[in-house]
Amino acid sequence: MAALRKAVFFVIAQCFTFSAYAARFEITNRCTYTVWAASVPVGGGVQLNPGQSWSVDVPAGTKGARVWARTGCNFDGSGRGGCQTGDCGGVLDCKAYGAPPNTLAEYGLNGFNNLDFFDISLVDGFNVPMDFSPTSNGCTRGISCTADINGQCPSELKTQGGCNNPCTVFKTDQYCCNSGSCVPTDYSRFFKQRCPDAYSYPKDDPTSTFPCKGGTNYRVVFCP
Repeated sequence: MAALRKAVFFVIAQCFTFSAYAARFEITNRCTYTVWAASVPVGGGVQLNPGQSWSVDVPAGTKGARVWARTGCNFDGSGRGGCQTGDCGGVLDCKAYGAPPNTLAEYGLNGFNNLDFFDISLVDGFNVPMDFSPTSNGCTRGISCTADINGQCPSELKTQGGCNNPCTVFKTDQYCCNSGSCVPTDYSRFFKQRCPDAYSYPKDDPTSTFPCKGGTNYRVVFCP
């Protein structure tokens, strides 16, 4: 009877583990410099020196999620401070989205038809090259943005540590898409030409969102 109870407990524990976490995200820094990785709403944030990785287990059904790299950070022993790019309210352990400019890995798990949807977005600008790829479940279509956007950034979008999105700079409906009827601009085409798989403006869905079956694991690499 004791052996049976142990077996039942093991099966229940395994089922709970499977249902509680839909995906594991392996986040790796291959940059030649330190970044401070951020992940919300699950994960928070950690310092990643060159070559270091960080694993984040994400619950099923998580939506509106982001992973990004912060640069030029300085935190005290209590985890308070700030970053040059991607800062999330002056804390190491992020609870909120980061400030532009920041290259974003975005995803939602177990959505329509139990599919995950993932993308790289430059709608908030660009700070660090990125690769975002599935690593399991037979899903093989990864995406990347590795162009020298910081070096080629239009002068009006240049900022310390990155290349701003035009909405942050100009704050007009044309670039911010507040009315929901915006179209590509010269600035969005600048991003799209260099990173064709990435979101370049808020209505760029058809060429920028990719699906995988629910239960897939993923890898995010900074400076692939």
